Amino acid sequence: MQLLQAPSLSNITLLSTTSSLNRGFLSPKKSFDISTVNCSISSQRHEGFVRLLRSQSISSTVTTRAASVKADASIVSIGTAENDVLAVLSQIIDPDFGTDIVSCGFVKDLHINETLGEVSFRLELTTPACPIKDMFEQKANEVVAMLPWVKKVNVTMSAQPARPVFEGQLPIGLQTISNIVAVSSCKGGVGKSTVAVNLAYTLAGMGARVGIFDADVYGPSLPTMVSPENCLLEMNPEKRSIIPTEYLGVKLVSFGFAGQGRAIMRGPMVSGVINQLLTTSEWGELDYLVIDMPPGTGDIQLTLCQVVPLTAAVVVTTPQKLAFIDVAKGVRMFSKLKVPCVAVVENMSHFDADGKRYYPFGRGSGSQVVQQFGIPHLFDLPIRPTLSASGDSGMPEVVADPQGEVARTFQELGVCVVQQCAKIRQQVSTAVTYDKSIKAIRVKVPDSDEEFFLHPATVRRNDQSAQSIDEWTGEQKLQYTDIPEDIEPEDIWPMGNYAVSITWPDGFIQIAPYDQLQTMERLVHVCKPAPAQDRRGLASHGGSVPIFFLSFSLSHERFKYVESGGWWVRIVIIHVHVHPLKSNNILSFSLSLLQCT
Repeated sequence: MQLLQAPSLSNITLLSTTSSLNRGFLSPKKSFDISTVNCSISSQRHEGFVRLLRSQSISSTVTTRAASVKADASIVSIGTAENDVLAVLSQIIDPDFGTDIVSCGFVKDLHINETLGEVSFRLELTTPACPIKDMFEQKANEVVAMLPWVKKVNVTMSAQPARPVFEGQLPIGLQTISNIVAVSSCKGGVGKSTVAVNLAYTLAGMGARVGIFDADVYGPSLPTMVSPENCLLEMNPEKRSIIPTEYLGVKLVSFGFAGQGRAIMRGPMVSGVINQLLTTSEWGELDYLVIDMPPGTGDIQLTLCQVVPLTAAVVVTTPQKLAFIDVAKGVRMFSKLKVPCVAVVENMSHFDADGKRYYPFGRGSGSQVVQQFGIPHLFDLPIRPTLSASGDSGMPEVVADPQGEVARTFQELGVCVVQQCAKIRQQVSTAVTYDKSIKAIRVKVPDSDEEFFLHPATVRRNDQSAQSIDEWTGEQKLQYTDIPEDIEPEDIWPMGNYAVSITWPDGFIQIAPYDQLQTMERLVHVCKPAPAQDRRGLASHGGSVPIFFLSFSLSHERFKYVESGGWWVRIVIIHVHVHPLKSNNILSFSLSLLQCT
């Protein structure tokens, strides 16, 4: 067969997949030059492909011209007033997301009266506890008022409704909670409950709706640290649910409020009690639910992490080396369960006397956790008699002395938790999305700068559930031809911080962990559609905009090594599928002789 040259494919960079790495074939993130291209289709089909591209180009030209006329008409009808307001508001950048507030979708209910020169709009932030909401309001007023035709600006502030990133398959009691923060130490006696309670009341003081769940059934601390009027949990007989008690506007649930005292029971029973208390309570709409985790890394902790979609964790330690050893176990547990640790609190770190600072328990445990595990923030709590006394009196220190040094430290911790939770929610909600314009699934795993694209059919074919693979024999039940090439996902929802749930047209719901998505074959040379003005320009000159993308897969059984000039060159057959947009035709090229550069 005659070899056909494909200039458009000569400079393609192929990214090696992780599955190839595991077999020892390719080095990560190396580029390869395609030396020869062996076309596996007949010249007649190739001519058909050219005709297809030409017909699409003509269609594209007609469509883009029509779109140009329509766009010009819409610009005239809309006017420039709204564009002017949005343009100046886009100068305000959210420091947490690194994006302007217009792109973040914060600007709502924009109303303009050009005759009177009045502009009104609402800024809907991700949380009512946003530490820079006053700055947003001030800057929005300033930039809009600077427009020459504006005489009056009315800005109102609000927050998004409380809801988790992933609402599916959650117990009813947890479906209206935005963020669930675990406060953990994996060691008793380090002040974990003190940190949890004071953090919760700090977030409440910042304007958030907050609840506290005391998960320590064996030794509940919450009844001692707060003093609500009603010290017993009540039941809702109609809904068969638990009504939390309240203290200073914060909702509270603890086994200590159940009238049973401390539990004397085995582990499985404790896990059941915790599950019931947490999931059947009527928490209502909460921005933050702070969970005071029990010490250890056993069944109870794993049950909590698996039942509840934890947003983040705060780790509490003391300066001693012994505390660090246990805390390290907890950090590794959260890492394995894909729960990001956002801050470390080193309690009882020092005290001041006679103008000097003393470290009675040594130094370095907190900073060692930060350095070893890459946790971004460290906060030191001093030894204060008032902090200990407030825990026994039933009034948190941040409430008793809101201007004190301890309250300032917790204020900084609260700001950190708010900002980090917002970042995590943003990363998780946009980690896996479907781009209809190029018919590809875009993946950007949280805490990773890498972004790549996957073909929807590839994702569907790589399902690892029992419906696709026999659990006993490992035999592949889902066949390659069972999935059409043009399949598109109907919906993509994040599942905590570790996976996404993908709904397909046949009703199948696929759970795709981030780790698995990173091992799949990827689309390369993904071309985004040209902007409207560029397409209009090309169309006016009679040009066309061919848009296509490529996917490739490695056939590990079809390779060999040959020696050439003292170098070992690995020859691999790669199947490249060219998918012109809005076409179901698939053309297969066999690319051979990949030489590492």
